[in-house]
Amino acid sequence: MTDQKAYWDAAYTTKGDNVSWYQSGPSRSLEMICAAATLHDVGIIDIGAGASRLADELLIRKFSDLTLLDVSEVALATTRSRLGEASGKITWIAADITEWKPSRKYEIWHDRAVFHFLTNSTVQDAYIEALKLATEPGATIILSTFALKGPEKCSGLPVQRYSAETLAARLGPDFAMYAKSVEQHPTPFGTTQEFIYAGFKRR
Repeated sequence: MTDQKAYWDAAYTTKGDNVSWYQSGPSRSLEMICAAATLHDVGIIDIGAGASRLADELLIRKFSDLTLLDVSEVALATTRSRLGEASGKITWIAADITEWKPSRKYEIWHDRAVFHFLTNSTVQDAYIEALKLATEPGATIILSTFALKGPEKCSGLPVQRYSAETLAARLGPDFAMYAKSVEQHPTPFGTTQEFIYAGFKRR
């Protein structure tokens, strides 16, 4: 975890919001989460939450059981500071998802732009194992990665690009895909990155 933590702490310290994946409004993620959440007290975990505004939007909509996980304590501190007193309504976890051992189950697992950084089967398998430990049959998994026409690198690191179908194949038969879409994400630098979004139900 040390190398990953140092890398991402440095990235968030030096760049802040000036990163290619930044969204002023996480509309696609929010739409998929709200569609999946039947109650406002469902357990939601955001993997690689970083400094995303997703937590802000979920709190505005009165979701009450939110967990944010990121390897970077700097990123989490940024979000905690931005939320102020409302940060006390959130569970904060600083951990490498490939080493994390969940202590509870979640009804909704959300990940925008973490899984595609895992470029070998060993760390992908570790991620999927954490996903299985943290969910039960019926849980919703919302994943977003670079699409097949997306960038080959992000923040100086290589990535694994997916279609919704290849992502489903990598997750395996325990996860049934129920939704998929493509997003042309405008970066703060005036370029466009192609993401795929896929929704799965845990079998």
